[in-house]
Amino acid sequence: MKCGVYYRKLKDRLFFLTVCMFSFLTAVPLVAIISEVVLKGFRQINWAFFTEQAPSTLDAMIARNSGSILPGGIANGIAGTLLMVAAAALMAVPAGILCGIALAEKPKSFFSGTVRFIADLIQGTPSIVIGIIAYIWVVVPMKTFSGFAGSVALAIMMLPLIIRSTEEALKMLPSSLKEAGLALGSSYTSVVIRVMLPSAFGAIFTGILLSVSRVMGETAPLMLTALGCSVINWDIFTPSSAVPLLVWEFYNDPNLVDMIWSSSLFLLALIFIFNLISKIIIRKYV
Repeated sequence: MKCGVYYRKLKDRLFFLTVCMFSFLTAVPLVAIISEVVLKGFRQINWAFFTEQAPSTLDAMIARNSGSILPGGIANGIAGTLLMVAAAALMAVPAGILCGIALAEKPKSFFSGTVRFIADLIQGTPSIVIGIIAYIWVVVPMKTFSGFAGSVALAIMMLPLIIRSTEEALKMLPSSLKEAGLALGSSYTSVVIRVMLPSAFGAIFTGILLSVSRVMGETAPLMLTALGCSVINWDIFTPSSAVPLLVWEFYNDPNLVDMIWSSSLFLLALIFIFNLISKIIIRKYV
């Protein structure tokens, strides 16, 4: 009897140690990458980094030869990223929530099955393919690259996560909640808007934040739609820059290599903040 107890404890301990070992091995690359980005990117972080546009090759060459930090910053990329992500959210959030409501309320209808299939298909589609689609839909008819075309590509990428998070959030609500609202004489639309959506606010908003953080670092679709811009530009119907696009441009210029690390650090911190906010919302509302 005691041998059996000792054997189970030994097996439990070995399994625990194995899980810890593999967890450690999984965390090592992540810690190494983050440490490398922080150590190499922190030097370039200053006020000018957030307020000035990207430096030219000549300015960067002069700064590197003198041993000083590179001048300028990524303000044009920050402005473009904020503009395109905000426009994408304006397009994707209402459509995604409405589709999620339809999927939750009529889960077995032909429309719901079709939308669910398309959402899953888009979720697994490479971002470069979505960029090509946005190029054909927006850039070709408009005959110009633009931040609007980039926001359309990002909105397409955001939709699946918003749709499925809204559907799952509404499915988690007890059916008695809707029945009580209808029993009090409220219309179906009023119950959905004033009772069900506020009750599922935490999970829905978390899905929105996660979708935003997912598209914020995308480069491939923006290369085919927004193209890039060397100055700060708030006109969404003209070519626009973005932080991921600047990282790609810096990569192709040996004199601007230091800006790659600082831009990557900025993106990493921004995405971390969005994910942290989503975690806080989950703990508070879900």
